[in-house]
Amino acid sequence: MSDTLEATAPTESVARRLPRDAHYFEVKREIEEFLYDEANLLDERRFKEWLATLAEDLRYFMPMEFNVKFGEQAQSELTKREEHMSWFNEGKWTLTKRAEQILTGVHWAEEPLSRVCRLVTNVQLSAIEANAAGEMEVNVSSRFMIYQNRCEYEQYYFVGDRMDRIRRTTAGWQLASREIRLHQNVLLSKNLSIFF
Repeated sequence: MSDTLEATAPTESVARRLPRDAHYFEVKREIEEFLYDEANLLDERRFKEWLATLAEDLRYFMPMEFNVKFGEQAQSELTKREEHMSWFNEGKWTLTKRAEQILTGVHWAEEPLSRVCRLVTNVQLSAIEANAAGEMEVNVSSRFMIYQNRCEYEQYYFVGDRMDRIRRTTAGWQLASREIRLHQNVLLSKNLSIFF
């Protein structure tokens, strides 16, 4: 039976698995710690420290999601970067300005500040490779649930997955790219003032 499975050509819908060896699990452990530390920095509103974990060439993208007919998901369910509207299509500069604005205390959507709690799970690595500068870069998928509470009665849940590119530098791991897939086709919250 295993010979049959190995001989079957992989389809596009099946992600290729990296060998689950000691190297995979060592890198995965470091990546998980990076993601958990990131969640704590954001939940604790330590935005300046979080910004230091972002690569200068960061691409931060959240497409919009549409209801489409069966069979058209791959082509039409998500908007495409640089072609369509999106919730976010930013770099480090824009994220820095958003964080700085919140930290002024004069921000209509974050005064008073939101209480936020993030869960990150299902962390898996799909590629471990070196970039042109010889730095290790890792493609990482994860799932998240974020709870946001504001004022007295405003409560929002954000659920989705993220496709990250995380780079090991001399300063430590840095987020080089993030695509966030929020599993809502209509945004149920009043704003998107939090970071994903």
